[in-house]
Amino acid sequence: MNGKISWLTVFCLCLATFAKAQLYDPSAFDKKYDGLLKHPGVQLESAEAINQLYNYKFYEADKEFRWLRVRYPKHPMPYFLMGLAEWWKMVPDIEVTDYDDRCLALMDTTITLAEQLYEDSDNKIEPSFFLAAAYAFKGRIYAERKKWTKATFAGKNALKYFEKCKGNGDFNPELLFGDGLYNYYAQWIPQNYPLLKPILAFFPKGNKENGIKQLERNANNAFYTRTEARYFLLQIYSMENRYDKAYELAKYMNEQYPDNPFFERYYARSAFVRGYLNEAETVSKRILDKLAQGKAGYEPVSGRTAAYILAYVNQNFYHNLPEAKTYYQKAIDFAQQTNATNAGYYWASLLNMGKIADTEKNYDLARNYYKQVIDAAERKSSQYKEAEKALKDSKKSRREERRKRRDD
Repeated sequence: MNGKISWLTVFCLCLATFAKAQLYDPSAFDKKYDGLLKHPGVQLESAEAINQLYNYKFYEADKEFRWLRVRYPKHPMPYFLMGLAEWWKMVPDIEVTDYDDRCLALMDTTITLAEQLYEDSDNKIEPSFFLAAAYAFKGRIYAERKKWTKATFAGKNALKYFEKCKGNGDFNPELLFGDGLYNYYAQWIPQNYPLLKPILAFFPKGNKENGIKQLERNANNAFYTRTEARYFLLQIYSMENRYDKAYELAKYMNEQYPDNPFFERYYARSAFVRGYLNEAETVSKRILDKLAQGKAGYEPVSGRTAAYILAYVNQNFYHNLPEAKTYYQKAIDFAQQTNATNAGYYWASLLNMGKIADTEKNYDLARNYYKQVIDAAERKSSQYKEAEKALKDSKKSRREERRKRRDD
């Protein structure tokens, strides 16, 4: 399903609906707002705002969300969508805490209104959906900030309300999101973090393959959680080395939301890994241009990825070493700006700067870069091992160069 709905499409659909004398208005809902989430008219009304959100047009999206809040002041949906916008402001660099308080406050309002709706309404599914989602986002923020007690409390509440939603056909596409995430990460976490196995022993076992399938169905069939599922699938495909799927999905999402820095960064990265270097180069230049323009969401994390790709292409395919050095230095600078000196892009950039210095017979400089890699990188990493070998080779080359000078 195309993620975008233009205003022209909205206008035409509204005209057609009006012609059939079926145009809805808020008075059609009772005071309990039963069925608001599922109503196609409300989905149509919120679709453009959601598209603006995911395309990082936050000002335009906020205007639409505030309009929804005026129309449905006691419903949790407008507040949840406003909170979702704050979350996506964090996504490009999750270490930035500027949006935490507002996002948490909006999720708290969502929870308050959803709890009231839960008490007043015969339909418990709709408020349970918002309660589960709001608690889940609170849990995500607390987990990122390493506030484990709060994250655990929020996570338990999210699971409790997801359980209340299960088995309801009308909401299944949305609910597959929670099921899919749980199934995947309940198996992935103990495989990658063995120390957490005793804690997870008290929870149901997960199944990564089932989780991926559930998220894929959610990504194709849901309305409100579709893009969130795709956000996680991109990361999961990369972790599972399914770069063909990551590439196809990232390219599609970049076409849908061309100013979303997360999707554009993953498009550049997955194209690079797949060997589509022309695409990777084009997208990386675009990212750096947007960063220079100060576009929303484009910051050093995206810049680091783009600069590294451009440096690698210039070093290994264009053999343009001055240009490669410029971009490697940018990647190093971006990594330092975000305190990301414990990551592969940083280590690889230093390592390749050393290799270029060796090629240029600047052995002192090369030695300095290799030592920086050895000091910063994990001992088991390929960059650490390569830097150790390169340092020995560089010393050997330097001795041979001196011997040759003496002989001459």
